[in-house]
Amino acid sequence: MAFKTSVQKYSGNVCNLELGTGEKKISLGGQNVIPFYSFDGDTGSGAKIGLEILDIYPDNWVDELKNLYGSAANNAAEWARLVEEKYSPDFICLRLVGADPNGLNKSVEECAALAIEVAKAVKLPLVIAGTQNHEKDLKLFEKVAEVLEGYNVLLLAAVEENYKTIAAAGVTAYKHKVAAESSVDINLAKQLNILINQLEVKSENIVMHVGSAAVGYGFEYVASTIDRIRLAALGQNDKTLQMPIITPVSFDTWNVKEGASTIEDTPEWGDQTERGIAMEISTAVGVIAAGSDAVILRHPRSAQTIRAFLGKLI
Repeated sequence: MAFKTSVQKYSGNVCNLELGTGEKKISLGGQNVIPFYSFDGDTGSGAKIGLEILDIYPDNWVDELKNLYGSAANNAAEWARLVEEKYSPDFICLRLVGADPNGLNKSVEECAALAIEVAKAVKLPLVIAGTQNHEKDLKLFEKVAEVLEGYNVLLLAAVEENYKTIAAAGVTAYKHKVAAESSVDINLAKQLNILINQLEVKSENIVMHVGSAAVGYGFEYVASTIDRIRLAALGQNDKTLQMPIITPVSFDTWNVKEGASTIEDTPEWGDQTERGIAMEISTAVGVIAAGSDAVILRHPRSAQTIRAFLGKLI
């Protein structure tokens, strides 16, 4: 008797979301099976890889990264152009850390002007990340969404404290996409999605950011939350959880001690850059395997490794 492969069919599927415009626009989601199970069904668009840049010079980044980007890191538009031409990620994440009220506290207008410079400098889709100060981000995203109308960017992220304005301005008024950020809890993720849907924002315009953590730092909660969300979306056909997921890996992995401690402080651990890359790769592989549709990375070598990993499994 010939062997017959067992196929796991799911009743639900993840929404297909388009980001960017023109020839380099990308899709997120679209799958109706768990990650890499192409023998069971449609794996959708596959995981996408983004590289992070800042609106200010990255003083606290490792020396190798600063040397890699050189003078381009002094100008976000030039930096974005270099990343697009030399490293070809699927998208670029512009972090507006200079707007942080506890830092340089750059004005909303100044940040918006910079964002449009970056958008005009590249063809890749953009993810615009805020300061994580909810009050400042509300004003920041509202203005950035206005000036970037027509570029179809992702605003990262809207939280319970500011989602009404960010989702209304970003999606309804200016036709962008919005990331709904919750704190590593399937019920909180579901609740925020429902609230945004009630603003008449369709699910195909929402990405979930359900939390992130570096491996070894509560990462098991992140991975299990993503896994539970995917199983509910596919197996239970829960439409309130059928949005793509993005994980800003680099926001965490370079800040934990393995990535942040210098070789002078911990010589027994070896090169700081190699440690940071290892943490970034390990974390990215974990969240992609759990079900994340996009990851944000910092080091181009991390992106290269993850792309090779995906190529072997697809």
